[in-house]
This record gives sequence, C-alpha cells and structure tokens, in this order.
Amino acid sequence: MSMVEQRMSYSIVASTCEPTPISETVERAAEGVDKWWTFLIGAPLRIAILVVMAILVTFLVRLLIRKFARKIAEGTTAVSSRRFGGDARDRVIKTDPASVARRAQRAQTVGSLLSSIAAIIIFVIMALMIMQELGYNPAPILASAGVAGVAIGFGAQSLVRDYLSGFFIVAEDQYGIGDTVDLGEAVGTVEDVGLRTTKVRGIDGTLWHVPNGEILRVGNQSQGWARAVMDLPVPYDADQKVVDEAIQAAVESMRNKPDLAPSILEEPEIWGVQEISGNAVTIRTVIKTKPNEQWGVARAFRAEIQRELRKRGITIAIPAQSLIGTVPGPQTHTATTTSDTADNKDNE
Repeated sequence: MSMVEQRMSYSIVASTCEPTPISETVERAAEGVDKWWTFLIGAPLRIAILVVMAILVTFLVRLLIRKFARKIAEGTTAVSSRRFGGDARDRVIKTDPASVARRAQRAQTVGSLLSSIAAIIIFVIMALMIMQELGYNPAPILASAGVAGVAIGFGAQSLVRDYLSGFFIVAEDQYGIGDTVDLGEAVGTVEDVGLRTTKVRGIDGTLWHVPNGEILRVGNQSQGWARAVMDLPVPYDADQKVVDEAIQAAVESMRNKPDLAPSILEEPEIWGVQEISGNAVTIRTVIKTKPNEQWGVARAFRAEIQRELRKRGITIAIPAQSLIGTVPGPQTHTATTTSDTADNKDNE
C-alpha cells in the first residue's frame, strides 16, 4: 500500500469517529422529545384524566339529581305517594295548577341546591388529588381545614341547624309560600321560605322571622283540604230534625253561589251535640273545603244558617249573663258615723 492510500484511509477513519453538528442536534432533539413524552405521560396525563373524570362524575350526578327533581315536580316521590296514595279525592290535588306550580318551584330549589353541593364536593376532591400529583402534600391543608371546620361548627351550630332544617322543610314540602301555618309562637301566612329563615305574616300584620332550626312542629292548614267547624247553640226546645233541615238548606243556598260552590268539596256532616250548657244545646257541624277556604265558608254558613233558623222560628241561644252589684252595708255606715262622732269630740 502506498503512502497516499494510507493517508486517505486514516482520514476516512478519523472522519467517521468525530461527531458532526447535525448528529448532535438530532440526538439532543430525541432526548428532548423523550423527556417531554415522559413528562406528558406522567403528571399532566394523570391530571387531565382526573379533570375528565370529575366532569363526567359531575354530569352523571346532576343527571340523577334532575331525575329526582323531575319526580318531585311530578309528585311521584315516596313522600308524595304516602301523602296522596290513601284517598282518591286527594289524588286530584296533584293535578291542581297551584299544586303543580308549587311542586315545580320546590323541585327547582332542591335540584339547584343538590347540584351545587355535589359540584363543590367533587371539585374539591379533584383539587386535592391534583395537588398530590404535582408533588404537594395535602395533609397539612386537610388538617387545617379540619380544625377550622370544628371551630366553625362549634361557633355556628345554630346556623348549620337552620340550613339543614330549611333544606328538609323544602324537600319534604312541609309548607310553602301562601300557606297558613302554626309554627308555635308565629301563626299566619307564609310569605317567604328560605334555607335559614321563614317569614310568616300574622293576622294583625306582624311579620315574623322564624329561624328554621327553632321550628319544632308545623301545623299546616293549607295542604290537601281543610275543614270548616261551626258550633250552633240552639234552645233546648228546638227540634233536631228542623235544625238538620236548616243546615242542609243553608249549604244548598251556599252551593248556588258561584263564589262559594267551588270551595265546598263534600256535603256537611252533623256530628251531633258538642256541649250542653244551662240555656242551650251546642250542635257541631263541619264542611270539607279547599285549602284556605274554610274561614270564608264558615262565615257564609253562619249567615245562611241564621236566616234559615229564623224562617223556622228558631233563635240562636244567647248565653246567660249575670250582673252582680254591691251596696254599702249598715256596718260600714255605722262605722263611718262613729268615726265622725269621735272626730267631732276631738275638735270640741
């Protein structure tokens, strides 16, 4: 081999051993791609999966909540089935426009509240899991939140109780706006139902703000149906059959009035003698009416029964009244005279 050929072979070997700038760039790019791919299939991918899962779970939970709210609006929940399942007449109430609108409003309130609570819980859990994926330890945050929750719980027990009671009041449809209720100290018409307080307007115009947590019992006079209760005091010598005829005639007269006929659901029931006093026999009569219509029906019935009894020569018994008066006795007069005489002697 000649010297020229040896030098050419040495130069070829040297050129193959030394890296070129292009190969270094390719290697660096491959390493960068590997690093980015490793990073992407690590924490970011897991975070993206957590976000997608949270969105899907929120969607499914809200779908279930909407289904539950739709059942409330249709009146097909277990509570409404127990409430309306016993009497065929009560099932008609479920189709009443006012009842339908009320159930729709209640369903919207319950649905929006449950959806908000579910979304908050799901996204808080997602945020804690993302923090863990990023390398942050959520244990101190959870411990601090637990301590703060205990402190807030002790400091705001009544507030939490008010909100929980308000939620169940709305969910169970214990009362609604426009209902006449008895909440213990507050009796009147409900003007507003919130998650914390209930506003009740009394018969004298007083607006009561009642915390929901303080409501121990609820007497609702506006759900389903109502009953007008009337006590009629009649004389002892009144014929019971004539009184019954007068009652039937009074109700028939009320049924002929367009403003009163829709309020009466059933024929009147005469329960009989309710009380016997010294000068009268009290007969109790009841009429089943629509909700909140019992007072108007009772007033109209009293006016009609008065006319019907007058036609039959029967007067409403008037309670006996006794007037007690006192006059000065002789002992008082004598004592006064004696004292006056003693005073006169002292003056002399």
